[in-house]
Amino acid sequence: MPLRSDWSGDLCPIRRSLDVLGDPWVLVIVRDVLHGRGRFDELRENLGISEAVLSRRLHAMVDAGLLERVDYPDGNRTRQGYAATEAAADLLPVLQQLVLWGEKHTAMPEEGGHLSMVHRACGQETFHGETCSACGQPLVPEQMTWVKPWKNARDDLVPAGRLRTL
Repeated sequence: MPLRSDWSGDLCPIRRSLDVLGDPWVLVIVRDVLHGRGRFDELRENLGISEAVLSRRLHAMVDAGLLERVDYPDGNRTRQGYAATEAAADLLPVLQQLVLWGEKHTAMPEEGGHLSMVHRACGQETFHGETCSACGQPLVPEQMTWVKPWKNARDDLVPAGRLRTL
């Protein structure tokens, strides 16, 4: 998914990373998929993205190794959704650092509220992206809950390869 140039063969790892992650939709799609929202309609509705744009991004993210197609039951039929790969799950610290940076360096809208990242293994809120600030353990999606007061929601993240069960 090149932005303006193809940096996939560049010697700089930042440029190679941005070649895959530089489109702003990529990180919010990874965020939603790590929250278990990997069904097409669910992603489209939650992100407010057009079907055409979402379809292009999802195909590119599968090709880049960030997402994989997974089957899920839908009544009497089986459908396909998208789950995070290990590569996408490895972005959790990046996403959590973006949360922390955004809370520190951007103005919160009046109707907003502090997004709490809770490490379920110890039950404490963490203020770091990669390791729990309370217990020091590495943070992995299947042990994280994001508490979003503006949505009155507690979203448990899911491990790579999984969708949230409805």
